[in-house]
Amino acid sequence: MIDKNIETIIVKYFSKSASIEELFELTEWLNETSNNAVFMEFVKANYLADVNIVDFDTELEKKKILKKIQEQERSLRKRKFITAFKYAAMLIIALGIGSFFMFRDRTAKEEAQPAMVVNKGADILPGSDKAILTLENGSNIALESGVQVNLEGRTLDKEKLVYDSKVNEKNALVQYNYLTIPKGGRFFVQLSDGTNVWLNSESRLKYPVNFIQGQPRTVELLYGEAYFDVSESVYHNGDAFIAKTGVQDIEVLGTEFNIKAYQDENNITTTLVEGKVKVNNGMDHKLLNPSEQSLVNKESQTISVHKVDKVFDEIAWKEGYFSFKRMPMKDIMKTLSRWYNITYTFNSPETEKKSFTGVLDREVSIDQVLIYIQKTNEFKYRIEENSIIIE
Repeated sequence: MIDKNIETIIVKYFSKSASIEELFELTEWLNETSNNAVFMEFVKANYLADVNIVDFDTELEKKKILKKIQEQERSLRKRKFITAFKYAAMLIIALGIGSFFMFRDRTAKEEAQPAMVVNKGADILPGSDKAILTLENGSNIALESGVQVNLEGRTLDKEKLVYDSKVNEKNALVQYNYLTIPKGGRFFVQLSDGTNVWLNSESRLKYPVNFIQGQPRTVELLYGEAYFDVSESVYHNGDAFIAKTGVQDIEVLGTEFNIKAYQDENNITTTLVEGKVKVNNGMDHKLLNPSEQSLVNKESQTISVHKVDKVFDEIAWKEGYFSFKRMPMKDIMKTLSRWYNITYTFNSPETEKKSFTGVLDREVSIDQVLIYIQKTNEFKYRIEENSIIIE
């Protein structure tokens, strides 16, 4: 099984965001022969689906690696001598795969890049940390970079909303706050029991300002997507944690899981990362183990459970990435529309069906994302104001 830290570095490597220290750590890891097979399996599972392997120019890639390391060394102003050639040799496998996984058959016709229509508006930048906090009295506060919030019991500290660890008495009145994340936004909140919640674009969470001792710690994801790192019940006199999402309840004692419950999707998806949870929709219930995912159909009320190949694919958004695995362009654009706060139109039903596999950086402009997807899918697009038209 691949180490989580190495997995993160590999993803950053393919998205061209790895630092020189991370490159060195990756090459040292690859120096262990037994890790080569692990690396290959990870890359095949996440990057090489439906892609034909082509010839790889070792000498050319070696020069590229050397140049990249030298550039980063200069930027970090390091004076000590680095045996770059050694590290370059170790990265040959990685860069080889990085080079050929982006292409299908390298015929002369396919090597030509699809033409892109000139952008008629400003480049569309990625989302940022922002949210609307609705207080117990109904008033709203816009949370974003540069805004100072220091109300009784809660503090905004560097785009993180943190609640004081205070527990209400059993007969106390429960007061609720709402955190609403618009399109093009994301936010982090630490609840009063110490539970950490990451909220994706177009999401809304309802939760008590303080939990009541002796009762379940209950929150409600009204819509959208959230990642929960739940404070263990052992620290709260055994009080369970319940996350409600429309037609289902998730009951946990202390665990990490992701819930996806967007209004325009038919299924509520729950992916368990660590621990154990019970999914209950009032008609049926299922227990989830790590790396298992439940699908609750909103219409039929059925619950199905299956194993996920890579948990990372389900929580990549939290780490700053898009992870698409054989995903149709129609679904990709739906995901991009939430993060970049755009509208989109397909002029060709065939383009909607084209699929893409890859891990992409969420911190770049939408232009860069679409250009990258173009490398394995021939299509044209144009940007008009805040709208993407795909041919």
